[in-house]
Amino acid sequence: MNNNDLAFIPLGGTGEIGMNFNVYRCDGKLLAVDCGIGFGGAELPEVDVMVPDPVWLAERRDKLVGMIITHAHEDHIGAVAHLWRKLKCPIYGTPFVINVLRRKLGEHGLAQEVPLHVVKPGGAFSLAPFECQFLAVSHSIVEAQALVLRTRHGIVVHTGDWKLDPNPLVGPPTDEAGFARVGEEGVLAMVCDSTNAMVDGRAGSEATVREAFVPLIAGIKGRIAVTCFA
Repeated sequence: MNNNDLAFIPLGGTGEIGMNFNVYRCDGKLLAVDCGIGFGGAELPEVDVMVPDPVWLAERRDKLVGMIITHAHEDHIGAVAHLWRKLKCPIYGTPFVINVLRRKLGEHGLAQEVPLHVVKPGGAFSLAPFECQFLAVSHSIVEAQALVLRTRHGIVVHTGDWKLDPNPLVGPPTDEAGFARVGEEGVLAMVCDSTNAMVDGRAGSEATVREAFVPLIAGIKGRIAVTCFA
């Protein structure tokens, strides 16, 4: 293993839904991106929640400069409280991400232990040897961010969950101009996370779902129960 190179190490969430847990290695230092839970589903009906295996990273936590959370969905943030004691690193995210995470950590008695750092949407920060920048992406939750990693080896774009929705229900549209500017700098690699990205066709806007729901709900008298995934 060459510790002086740039490498992407997927520890969870690659080729599966959930348990997103990725590591970038640059010049001997490690940066974690997201730390989410997974669900058993039909193959493992007896399992409610799964977490990624942290052993590889925990054994190298002296090289871990931090963890960045791209957004606050459970499959990207839900395992932090379960695994942090093994990793013990600072965590970076947008205000919404950090507020959600602070509540989750409090439920595990970690509210005062974990170093949490707020980065504004679209903000830039340094975790040497990584220069980090957020870019807004449209997704079904507020403050979803892609991550631009600038290193001496080149630029890597880690998209997080994204969608090209011109009329998103929450948050701004994907910052296509920002992506274009990064592209003009020259991108070494793009690590892309988008469910069904390999399926032909175009995904519809979530605004069409709202258009269908509003008249249905408006005509109902009494209590309405709505379940949601977050």
